[in-house]
Amino acid sequence: MARQEYDDEPRVIVERQRYGVGAFLAGLALGAGLALLLAPQSGAELRRSIRRGARRAREAATELAEDVRETAEEVLDETREEIEERLGRAREAVREKRRELKRAVEAGRAAAREARQTLERHLTEKRDQEEEGEATTA
Repeated sequence: MARQEYDDEPRVIVERQRYGVGAFLAGLALGAGLALLLAPQSGAELRRSIRRGARRAREAATELAEDVRETAEEVLDETREEIEERLGRAREAVREKRRELKRAVEAGRAAAREARQTLERHLTEKRDQEEEGEATTA
């Protein structure tokens, strides 16, 4: 069987990268900086524009961070509520199982008492019969 070489074949490599908020902000700042540097402005106007762009970027970053914080708080609150609800259901299930166990133990004790009383009654009857039998033969 012949072995084929594929070294001359073109290859496609697909990579997935996730860029977060930091990459977005860096791109925003880089784009704003390039736009300001390439715009035909005087030095004072350019510095003012750079300050304005930096302030807008800072405000956007602050707003984004606040949104992320609020979302995280909401998710945390929802998760906490779900956990508390599940714990409540688990606790109630444990309480119900304890009640069932207590009822079963009480039923077992009652059955044991009844069986003991029945056994004692049978033993007493048997003893009485034996004593009567001995009295009639004597």
